[in-house]
Amino acid sequence: MVIFGVALLAMCMLTGLFFGEMLGVLLGIEANVGGVGLAMIMLVLIVDYLKKRGKLSQPAQEGLGFWSAMYIPIVIAMSANQNVAAALDGGPLAVVAGVAAVVISWMLVPLLSKGAPPIPVEEEKENPVLAGGESNVSNVK
Repeated sequence: MVIFGVALLAMCMLTGLFFGEMLGVLLGIEANVGGVGLAMIMLVLIVDYLKKRGKLSQPAQEGLGFWSAMYIPIVIAMSANQNVAAALDGGPLAVVAGVAAVVISWMLVPLLSKGAPPIPVEEEKENPVLAGGESNVSNVK
């Protein structure tokens, strides 16, 4: 059921937007600064906390999974579109800052992935996609 988990999603979104607006006021900017990002971080942390303690029912987990799959790409696409338009109007410094942030993020990926645990050999044998082989999905007619 999709409706489960929507209250948690709404609470995180409203709280993130509130703090984003407050951060904008503190910085003297008439805009929401990072509210959507704060909301997503809160949602991930709260869901992880509740899952670890067994306080999130299976229907709520499924509902949150659905809304995460729908909500995050849409919101990111909307905010990215607005940010690009504002950056182009703001001049070359905004564009340079955006490009620098992307390049630095790409450079950090190898460092962050070194901390990930290796995939066990047994799991590779069970899942041919992880092992680099072909998936059985292409054989389905």
